[in-house]
Amino acid sequence: MKTNTVLLACALALGFAATTFAQAPKLEFPSPSPACTIKQRVGLTDIEIVYSRPGMKGRQIFGALVPFGEVWRTGANNATKITFSTPVKLNGQDVAAGSYALYTIPGEDEWTIILNKGVGKSGTQYDEKEDVLRFKTTPVHLADTSIETFTIEFNRVLDDSAVINIVWDKTVAPIKLQLDLVSSLLSQIDTVMASDSKNKPYFQAAAFYYDHGQDLKKASEWVDAAIKQREAYYIVNLKARILAKLGDKEGAIAAAKHSSELAVQAKEPSYVKVNDDLISSLK
Repeated sequence: MKTNTVLLACALALGFAATTFAQAPKLEFPSPSPACTIKQRVGLTDIEIVYSRPGMKGRQIFGALVPFGEVWRTGANNATKITFSTPVKLNGQDVAAGSYALYTIPGEDEWTIILNKGVGKSGTQYDEKEDVLRFKTTPVHLADTSIETFTIEFNRVLDDSAVINIVWDKTVAPIKLQLDLVSSLLSQIDTVMASDSKNKPYFQAAAFYYDHGQDLKKASEWVDAAIKQREAYYIVNLKARILAKLGDKEGAIAAAKHSSELAVQAKEPSYVKVNDDLISSLK
């Protein structure tokens, strides 16, 4: 009888312990190299970079923690992943739309940038046979500052280009990104503007033509049509800039003055200075 009692007590104790263990709160500790996802639209292209961000933590980085002349996962943990929604050029090299593992080979005077098929692998599982593209870039030394946490950032973002900077400690490795935006969009603009649509993007089309050195006479016609729809200070300012490029100084000055009048009414004083600067450049 006593034996049965002891066995029952042991079973109950084990059951209680198992229940207590199962209900214990899950512990989660911060990562020493936290994950980061950065997204940027350049023109009509969506770019996403997924990477981990180690810190310096008092360590010497390039030439020590990250040796010169050796393949680096470009961050920590898994290799950095970079995705392009359309074809792009990186430092002049053609890159198809898709996702790639981004590896690098840092050097004192030159970096090698590598796009590799090994997306999702640990950063230590690099296989040169899976390389898609390699190209060079020249690093820039930061004289007056030091970046504690490894960073990948976009800078100089324009309609058809940007710079992807790989930054850590006192080093910046820039990658020039270029897009074939103009040729792909021009045909679409012309199709829409030649259609019977009642809601044509007159202002946007005129601005695109002006910004990208296209047919200014077409741009002038479209901006006039935009003004008929809405006489806004920024649209009239575009008209002034187009006329200035066409060599019509008198018309450009008149349009700039009218744009300033509209800007004052709209409480946008910054455009008054923009127009004044344009007028001064034409005298």
